[in-house]
Amino acid sequence: MNLNLLISALRARWRLIVLVLGVTVLAALVASLLMPKSYKATASLLVDANKDSQQSLSPTDYYAQPRERINYMQTQMGIITSSKVAQAVVRDLKLAEDPKTREAFAKQSGHNGTLEEWLAAGLLQSLKVETSQSNIINIGVTANDPVHAARVANAFAQTYIDTTLELRVVPTRQAAAWFDEQLKALRTNLEEAQARLSQYQKQHGIVSVDEKSDIETMRLNDLAAQVMRAQEQQRGRGPGGGSPERLASVQSSPMVQKLTADLAAGESKLVELSAQYGPNYPAYQRQVEENNALRERLRVEMGKAGAMADGQRQQMRNREAELRKALAEQHARVLELKQGRNELAVLQRNLETAQKAYETASTRAVVNQVESRASQTNIAMLDGASAPNRPVRPRLVLNLALAAAIGTLLGLGLAAVLELLDRRVRSASDLANDWNVPLLGTLNAQRPAAYALLGPVGRVPALPKPG
Repeated sequence: MNLNLLISALRARWRLIVLVLGVTVLAALVASLLMPKSYKATASLLVDANKDSQQSLSPTDYYAQPRERINYMQTQMGIITSSKVAQAVVRDLKLAEDPKTREAFAKQSGHNGTLEEWLAAGLLQSLKVETSQSNIINIGVTANDPVHAARVANAFAQTYIDTTLELRVVPTRQAAAWFDEQLKALRTNLEEAQARLSQYQKQHGIVSVDEKSDIETMRLNDLAAQVMRAQEQQRGRGPGGGSPERLASVQSSPMVQKLTADLAAGESKLVELSAQYGPNYPAYQRQVEENNALRERLRVEMGKAGAMADGQRQQMRNREAELRKALAEQHARVLELKQGRNELAVLQRNLETAQKAYETASTRAVVNQVESRASQTNIAMLDGASAPNRPVRPRLVLNLALAAAIGTLLGLGLAAVLELLDRRVRSASDLANDWNVPLLGTLNAQRPAAYALLGPVGRVPALPKPG
């Protein structure tokens, strides 16, 4: 069947096509008028994704990662369509208290859940959540009653905000309670560490771990310097009485020097007297006696000076021995204090660790306490749902347009099928077949022939007259 034949068949069966089209449009009109009307109410929410993710991502990083934003928005849509939010809406609107609803639920068979779960499932079926490239989420609810649809849409929006706040606040409250318990234990550890450090300082007399500022270390250094000076004073001195140091010490005595000078003067005078008068002269004899007395006094004074020098040397040896003993004792004391400082350093580190742990936990506890008292979220109601004036279903114009298109297709299809089942000659080309049937003429109702096939019309009859 070519295109010309199809057009001829459709032109011949146009009444059937119009009939099918009319029946289809009429059926769609009746169905649209009989179909219950459905109204859709939409509430719009603005989600500030940057505020919610400010601890993990900066605003620049967040917008630089569209996948993260899409995942976040999908998560929020999942929260809205969750059973938790739907059941909260049922409780807020008190839908379960309606006697008709209870009666309808009682007639349901095969439902194992509660009435709230059944109502929540019905609300989720009428719920449609949409979002675009922006941070706006649209919550649409379809119902037979426009006022009810608006109430449910607003209830879903408000419940979603409350649920988001609850999901954020409840964990922080639990964390705040946990941190409070941990703070008590950390405070106890800190107090115990402070008590151990104070007690150790009192018992050992150590107040600092710095050796440079310690008095005992300074005393050790002073004793070491004194021992070195004593060693320098004793260096080169032997134990005998005839040592040069002892002789120098005796000669340095003022009395010995005076007696030596007097004896030298008496010897000079004795030499003069011997030259003038001789040894038997009384003045010479007196001078000899005076010189002998001076020698005896000089010997006694030199003995005293030597004994004094020996005493000083022994005193210096004793002083050096005392200094060495004190140095050894002080060295042992410093070693003991050094070990004590090591223990003190351990106690101080334990105290610092306990202090840092307590301060960190205290800071986190304050943050969680502040967040647990939060009353705002990163979600705000942009546009509340209002009762729609026009229903979204049935769409009369759309239904009629679809019915016209479907009716036309059905009519065309039915005409084509009937033409295939009831084959008729529609044009001269239909006679072009293998038998070569001769074509005598073509009758065209739309354009009648100007002249008859057998001559002018009215002049030659087609058949002879009877009789």
